Amino acid sequence: MSQKPWIESTFTKRECVYILPVSKDPHRCLPGCQICQQLVRCCCGRLVRQHVGFTASLATKYSDVKLGENPNLPAVEEWSVEKHTEASPCDAYGVINFQGGSHSYRAKYVRLSHDSRPESILRLMLKEWQMELPKILISVHGGVQNFELHPRIKQVVGKGLIKAAVTTGAWILTGGVNTGVAKHVGDALKEHCSRSSKKICTIGIAPWGVIENRNDLLGRDIIAPYQTLLNPLSKLNVLNNLHSHFLLVDDGTVGKYGAEVNLRRELEKHINLQRIHARIGQGVPVVAVIFEGGPNVILTVLEYLQESPPVPVVVCEGTGRAADILAYVHKQTEEGGRLPDGVETDIIATIKKTFNFSQSDAIHLFQTLMECMKSKELITVFHISSEEHQDIDVAILRALLQGTNATAFDQLVLTLAWDRVDIAKNHVFVYGQQLLVSSLEQAMLDALVMDRVDFVKLLIENGVSMHRFLTISRLEELYNTKQPSNNPTLLHLVRDIKQSHLPPNYKITLIDVGLVIEYLMGGTYRCNYTRKRFRIIYNNLHGSNRRSGRHTAGPGSHLRKSHESFSMQADKKEKTRHNHFIKTAQPYKPKLESTVEQNKKRSKEEIVDIDDPETRRFPYPFNELLVWAVLMKRQKMSLFFWQHGEENMAKALVACKLCRSMGYEAKKSDVVDDTSEELKEYSNEFGTLAVDLLEQSFRQDETMAMKLLTYELKNWSNSTCLKLAVSSHLRPFVAHTCTQMLLSDMWMGRLNMRKNSW
Repeated sequence: MSQKPWIESTFTKRECVYILPVSKDPHRCLPGCQICQQLVRCCCGRLVRQHVGFTASLATKYSDVKLGENPNLPAVEEWSVEKHTEASPCDAYGVINFQGGSHSYRAKYVRLSHDSRPESILRLMLKEWQMELPKILISVHGGVQNFELHPRIKQVVGKGLIKAAVTTGAWILTGGVNTGVAKHVGDALKEHCSRSSKKICTIGIAPWGVIENRNDLLGRDIIAPYQTLLNPLSKLNVLNNLHSHFLLVDDGTVGKYGAEVNLRRELEKHINLQRIHARIGQGVPVVAVIFEGGPNVILTVLEYLQESPPVPVVVCEGTGRAADILAYVHKQTEEGGRLPDGVETDIIATIKKTFNFSQSDAIHLFQTLMECMKSKELITVFHISSEEHQDIDVAILRALLQGTNATAFDQLVLTLAWDRVDIAKNHVFVYGQQLLVSSLEQAMLDALVMDRVDFVKLLIENGVSMHRFLTISRLEELYNTKQPSNNPTLLHLVRDIKQSHLPPNYKITLIDVGLVIEYLMGGTYRCNYTRKRFRIIYNNLHGSNRRSGRHTAGPGSHLRKSHESFSMQADKKEKTRHNHFIKTAQPYKPKLESTVEQNKKRSKEEIVDIDDPETRRFPYPFNELLVWAVLMKRQKMSLFFWQHGEENMAKALVACKLCRSMGYEAKKSDVVDDTSEELKEYSNEFGTLAVDLLEQSFRQDETMAMKLLTYELKNWSNSTCLKLAVSSHLRPFVAHTCTQMLLSDMWMGRLNMRKNSW
């Protein structure tokens, strides 16, 4: 595997190689004294004997240092990671297989040095571990020791946190060990796992030195069985088995926390710089969530608030200790960061009692709290028992919107990336927010590309005009949206119709799309995108050298010319056949216009005012968007556009035919997957809609329903609903009473049915 050498060459472990005993008492043992080796601890937390490569020479060196006979010996230096540890290639990574539970959980892990570069860690996560970049980073902080949570609080907080992660595609960062806040997050995940198969990326960042049974994890690219049963006498902790990934931070110490703090912060900062989505320039927002916690948590909150840019903090009131003190101070702090009289002494007394602090330490922590309150607007307190009950996921997302100090458009973009239309509706589209039309149109384009149907609906409700929005260039951009690499149907169709190999970054034009539509619709169907009038506008839009009428020969121009001549002949044929059909369907239609009038009309049609911006727009934008959604295989979006705009029966039949033809093409191709079955289902869905619509129309007005069947559809190649249904092989439609009555009328209509009429 390619990742083996990369992980080993990129990440390192740290081992203490110089013994500095914690005890300062001089002793006169002989070098290699067994008792000292078993009892004396080095500053790194290991016993003397536990050091890697412990030899007699190292023992001698240790004894020499500690012999107190020579007064000229320099004072023993302080132990530090840089001086007294040695880096060597990472020797522990792979998959942990958690044992000892009713369900077997697995997680990926790596042991890495405390000074590992965040760029490398992110690459490991995205490339080697195949994780998706998050839309939000939720960093959970709180008590490391076990603490009790009221069942109601635990349920509300856990459920909300999981909902925030699932709905927005967030990563949750915790301490990773099976105690304190990380254990509570694990319990919430356990409940989620039992109800849903959707995996949440929960990353535990824990110090390598505090992990029980860590020797079981040694090995390169292994599946390591790991026992989660904790030895009651041990001061170490086991990993929480419900996390999906672990970063085990090694600074050469054992049994000490703190190695992971800096690495976690640097990683959060680096993820914050990544773009949230290919279409959006916004970085991945980070939010800190505080449960319970000791005095260090208050210092962590201050660090987050003083970051550049600052990180918003959500404090869960009712979880205890630091969280409750923060919530109380937040509530009491007035404008300008002042406290009411007498409150200060109460807070200091609470700090002394909660953390068992001296007066001076309590005052110092109080000052830290007041520093935090200078950025009070960045702190959101989540009241679990408040009357205006809102979930913690809403509190987290609101904190991010308010805390980032973003414009209304940026806030809209964030909610779009999270796919949380409820947040956009309640917190972005509110009275007083100013959103420019251009911003809303940009958001609409993003929503269409990202396939967010609810957002498209919300934006239309909030004033986006689809007629104004949909221009030729925008529609072309939508057709060039990147499709899943395993299924680029539209590109394959363009390649088949052009009968030539397409370059890797080929840009699909609307002319190409027109040819694809004609090919899929079959018969003599003529798409507007291939008509002369549209091509004049299109060519004028793409390059000034075409304005004079000299058309540059593009890569598919010969094919287009031959196709055009064929299409023009087909168009004439279509007209004669169609007129004959209409004559039979409507016997009392007035006679056709004279040839002079027709010629006048034709000359009028060919004069196109290319400078008029209206020519670059579409008269019926929902028709164009329906066809786009169908060709891109976005069924939910297709159904939404079918509901909007005109000619719903025709649109349903066109979508039915397109899906049917695409399914047939998919079946013919070499790709073995469920695409053809999926498209067949889509086709049936639109077919059912068309039949239901005909049934509804027939019940209301029989004559009008029959007219609907033979009405000439100007926007759909002058076809009729009946013709579209026949070409789609939509038997229930043709078998419907209304269609059968019409056909009987057309067949028998001119015959005199009276008896004895001969």
